[in-house]
Amino acid sequence: MKKLLIPAISLFLSFVLMSNSYAAAKVFKNCTELNKVYPGGVALPGAINSGGQTKKSPKYNKALYLSNQKSDRDKDGIACEK
Repeated sequence: MKKLLIPAISLFLSFVLMSNSYAAAKVFKNCTELNKVYPGGVALPGAINSGGQTKKSPKYNKALYLSNQKSDRDKDGIACEK
């Protein structure tokens, strides 16, 4: 029984984790809507704000940034930063 339980749990967890990582990132229509959910904006992992300090930290998420890349006016890798 134990021999079947461990692989079954592992398989279940791998499907749960994969479904979260491949979920479609939300596209916001503008920065006002995006900042309601992510007050510091969204950024590519490793992006540095070249225009100065931001008041709030952005959410670092590649898929989310790429879905809302149109809102990155200064092309610094951070969309809708405040």
